[in-house]
Amino acid sequence: MSWEGWIIFALFWVVFVTTPGPNAVNCIQNGMTHGFRRALWGVLGILTQATLFLLLSAAGVTALLAQAPEAFFWGKLIGAAFLVFLGVRGWLNAAKPVKPRHVSAHSIYGRAFLIATINIKSVAGYFAAFTQFVQPDIPVWSQMWVIMPTALVITTLSYTGFTAIGAGLGRAAIGAVLNVWVRRVMALCFIVYGVLLGSASTPGRA
Repeated sequence: MSWEGWIIFALFWVVFVTTPGPNAVNCIQNGMTHGFRRALWGVLGILTQATLFLLLSAAGVTALLAQAPEAFFWGKLIGAAFLVFLGVRGWLNAAKPVKPRHVSAHSIYGRAFLIATINIKSVAGYFAAFTQFVQPDIPVWSQMWVIMPTALVITTLSYTGFTAIGAGLGRAAIGAVLNVWVRRVMALCFIVYGVLLGSASTPGRA
């Protein structure tokens, strides 16, 4: 990958991971609920998914998925239902007082990984990255030495930032009414993302 190509890829990835989506909302919620340090397990879950998707994209699996409309259809429906479920549950629980409870790091990590995996934005983004930025005349695995560190560093910075925002909101002395509405907005985002996921078309197709 040329220097100019790397800059364009890096800018693309910055836009890709900083545009608010289910991952960002989950990071903000984790920061608000669990505090910054513990919520970083969620960032680790996203990084695990990012690493997996980068490797699968390099192996051509993402492009293959884009050409399997039936599998994609059922996968997106399951993912959409899960996001809507999270949103409805969050909305119903928004008015309830937040009770301190222990949530394992494994649970925070697993939820973040699952949300990142079912996110259609991820499939579309990785597909776009590997169709637009990987040079076909150069072995793809040799290009991964540049692509993976760049993508993972930017991803880490972005979602760590969203987690810090959530932790800041959690520490802020905001009123009970505002706290309820912040939580409802987060819940509504999940519902909207679920609906959008359910109506999304297969990446790479009109």
